[in-house]
Amino acid sequence: MTNLNQSAHQSLKAPVLPLDMRTVITGGALVALSLVVLFLLDTGIDSQSTFKLSRPRDVWAIGNLVVPSYWVNLAITAVLAFLGFRQFAKGGAKWRTLSLAGGLTLFVVAFLVWATADKSISLTGMLQATVVRATPIALAALAGIFCERVAVINIGIEGMLLAGAFSGALFGSLLGGWVGIAGAILTGGALGFLLAALVITYRVDQIIAGVVINLFILGLTSYISSQVFTEYRWLNNTTPFRAIKIPVLGDIPVLGPLLFNQTIFVYGAFILVAISTYYLFSTRHGLRARAVGEHPRAADTLGIDVIRTRYSHVIVAGMIAGFGGAWFTLGTVGQFDENMTNGRGFIGLAAMIFGRWHPAGALAAALIFGFADSLQQKLSILNTPIPSEFLAMAPYLVTIIVVAGLVGRARPPAAIGKAYTSE
Repeated sequence: MTNLNQSAHQSLKAPVLPLDMRTVITGGALVALSLVVLFLLDTGIDSQSTFKLSRPRDVWAIGNLVVPSYWVNLAITAVLAFLGFRQFAKGGAKWRTLSLAGGLTLFVVAFLVWATADKSISLTGMLQATVVRATPIALAALAGIFCERVAVINIGIEGMLLAGAFSGALFGSLLGGWVGIAGAILTGGALGFLLAALVITYRVDQIIAGVVINLFILGLTSYISSQVFTEYRWLNNTTPFRAIKIPVLGDIPVLGPLLFNQTIFVYGAFILVAISTYYLFSTRHGLRARAVGEHPRAADTLGIDVIRTRYSHVIVAGMIAGFGGAWFTLGTVGQFDENMTNGRGFIGLAAMIFGRWHPAGALAAALIFGFADSLQQKLSILNTPIPSEFLAMAPYLVTIIVVAGLVGRARPPAAIGKAYTSE
């Protein structure tokens, strides 16, 4: 009996294990978001938010989605607070990622409801813009995946995108849009070959090599744009590709405009993601590429040509980035402007990490960034009290949240960034 009392007394005095710091941060962030919704996103009790699901030219029209602004945000406040306090309870850590993802989604919904109180917004149009603006980010992330799966860090994706945009405008103006796309792809491939030569053959530091490519392309395109294109404007005046509507499928409400009424760049991004996923995870060559990224010495002993594998994948990555760069000119405005990629290559790297070096995951991450980009444009149209400068920061704030690691740690290929010399 005495032993039982002693053991019970010791169990009562046993130290309580501290909560994981990331769990505490996640819980605090969710509780803070609930307070923001409650006090800063307050609407009138009789306010209504209208979300248009159809457009005037749609064949199959459906009614608008009308919700009571005040009561929806009040319910979101309660759910956010519950998710936040749930993190501090026993076993809350295992729900951390799911709770954070759900909480951020609910906060975005609350923000949209607040911004459209007694107003209306085309939800279909915003989602369509999300897919469009996610395209270059997804292609940049895909280029990063092809490089880093063979253990080559590609910081130069931003420069490759910019070079693709420049070549697309130049060749598109001279010889037409399809030649412009081909020129952008070849230009990106050439830069991929340059990066491969620097980091694989000459073993230059991979970060430095990527930065050099970015600075070189930025300076070169800025000079030509300011000195040549301003005088010879016909060299920078191409016709962008129009959206191609797939019969019947393009008329489906909501999903039709999102997936089946897009330009060749959007379709190309979806196709490349599907092909890349199959190649990397369902083919022999994809397995070899991943082996080179994880353990190049072991791959070499099995007869895999590590140098050739790295070269080919980095060049293909450059071609994908060049195609993504052509979106900025041939897929939108039809002309080149200085630094028009505006950091999308770096956001693509964040999407690659968020997607855990998987093409489908990178596409999902790119859609999140694209949504943040389209959201700030729609909110500026609604004349919200938030300054436009803060709205323009939305895509980059999402990038910071992703790379901060709140969504969970991602493990890169084991040999990434390490030069290899065949024996």
